[in-house]
Amino acid sequence: MQIGMIGLGRMGANIVRRLMRHGHSAVVFDLDPAAVQELAGEGATAASDLADLVGKLEAPRTAWIMLPAGAPTEGAVAELAALMSPGDTVIDGGNTFYKDDIRRAAELHARGLHYVDVGTSGGVWGLERGYCMMIGGERQTVERLDPIFAAMAPGLGSIARTPGREGCDPRAERGYIHAGPSGAGHFLKMIHNGIEYGLMQAYAEGFDILRHANSGELPPEQRFDFHLPDVAEVWRRGSVVSSWLLDLTATALAGDPALDSFAGHVADSGEGRWTVNAAVEEAVPAPVLTAALYARFRSRREQSFADKLLSAMRKGFGGHQERPKV
Repeated sequence: MQIGMIGLGRMGANIVRRLMRHGHSAVVFDLDPAAVQELAGEGATAASDLADLVGKLEAPRTAWIMLPAGAPTEGAVAELAALMSPGDTVIDGGNTFYKDDIRRAAELHARGLHYVDVGTSGGVWGLERGYCMMIGGERQTVERLDPIFAAMAPGLGSIARTPGREGCDPRAERGYIHAGPSGAGHFLKMIHNGIEYGLMQAYAEGFDILRHANSGELPPEQRFDFHLPDVAEVWRRGSVVSSWLLDLTATALAGDPALDSFAGHVADSGEGRWTVNAAVEEAVPAPVLTAALYARFRSRREQSFADKLLSAMRKGFGGHQERPKV
């Protein structure tokens, strides 16, 4: 299939590369001409602006937006809506607020256009590992685009199959699902990221306690001097708390045991806030996820070893660089 990609940052460019590896074609645009030319050199078709991109797509057109949430994505959706024809599809694969998806889908539907929201997880590793996707939109549109999603997804891989899933949607085993109507994909991704905050905070606090286990505040016989790279490594192998986040933690600690290259100023993408707001709207208690979000706010005033580990994990999975102190 052919797809247009708008936004060639950490994830957008690698999504294009993965799709081309699987035999799909792409027309690409970014405000940075160098990013466009780099992918053109790898086989994509370059576009000079959104009008040029739409003009180079075959009907029914599909344009995927991979831009920061808010004004950049809002502007791209509006411009594409004015350029595209009935039957065409706009995909938003960024971290958009799900209520914006619901509104946009209705606006595009009035023009005869389709809108699909794709919560995309995989970060800078997606090119090789594949992308976990949570998809919202009309069933027929999502099914038409299935070759794109199947190519992007990780596939069965080496993960053991879950017993008792006979009769369930096989796409989930391959790393993507049609979550429901417009907004459902990004709602699911929002909660995914909220959980991610909590998991990261648990690792960060646990390793911070281990780091201070030899504190002078303790009686001498109760002091322990743990080698944190070894702790992370042993927990990766057969432990109940093993995970990809722990893998990234082990890598960070192996290269920098004291995490001196991190200040511990931990940003948040916004999805943790939206998760907490959703919990309030639903009257669902979420003390762990809320506390994890507040811990990030606190890190911007004073930093701990735990905050440095949070920064290290964010850099590991998403290539996120620490923001400077304000």
